[in-house]
Amino acid sequence: MKNIFSYNTCIGKITIAEQDGYITNLFFANDKICNDYTIYESSEIKEAKQQLFEYLEGKRKKFNLKLNPQGTIFMKKVWSLLQDIDYGKIVSYQDIAIKLGNKNYVRAVGMANNKNPIPIFIPCHRVIGKNGKLVGYRGGMDIKEYLINLENSKCNI
Repeated sequence: MKNIFSYNTCIGKITIAEQDGYITNLFFANDKICNDYTIYESSEIKEAKQQLFEYLEGKRKKFNLKLNPQGTIFMKKVWSLLQDIDYGKIVSYQDIAIKLGNKNYVRAVGMANNKNPIPIFIPCHRVIGKNGKLVGYRGGMDIKEYLINLENSKCNI
């Protein structure tokens, strides 16, 4: 069964999806959600919500959730590398492309970031343009900037 449940957060409405014990999606307020979900706050969704709120309060730096993002093999490689970016750190799309073995993969890395079905839990907000500028974020640039600033706050020890 595919379950979803929504929460109001400091960055707007967040909907978390779960299937077979794995978190599969995180939707922002403006995302379109298909109708094949049951509205049910499963134990996995409750745990994801708890960890999300701790993160947004500056009390959590690493997530401990069972994730199952759906995508191509290449996308999954990118998403795996994103999970290795430490809290409070930022890297460029080119940095990720180089880790994948080819600096020319920059656009493909950008597309994989754009298709990340579980943002925040898979921290694609930590990836910026080579020139140091914030570029692209499905949740909106204001949320990306908020998350980067949250992680770089001197209050978060």
